[in-house]
Amino acid sequence: MAEPERHRTEQRLRPAPLLFEPAEAVADPEHFFDLESMEDPRELLARATELTHAFRAATDRSVEFQAIAAAQLADPRRFDRLTPAAIAERAQWTEDYAKKMVEFGRDLLRGGGTEA
Repeated sequence: MAEPERHRTEQRLRPAPLLFEPAEAVADPEHFFDLESMEDPRELLARATELTHAFRAATDRSVEFQAIAAAQLADPRRFDRLTPAAIAERAQWTEDYAKKMVEFGRDLLRGGGTEA
């Protein structure tokens, strides 16, 4: 799990832009955000680090949205609510993880987040 305890209002890293790549570049398995063409190791390290931060920030954000969706799907006020087992199956999680994500999502929906 990607640290669902992180407080939602804590300042997020400003990720590097993840630009869409041309189809011919994507088709090349060696091509990755043009990193393979960088000659200067300093520039390569800087850009690779920016991408790492961007992917981590995107992962954190995605996990929050997963948790919110799980909480909404498990909401007892919904006539079509899902059980944690059903949510786990849809998201390819374990049932225990689904339960934790539902609770995390409920906390996010309340405007909270728990202090890490």
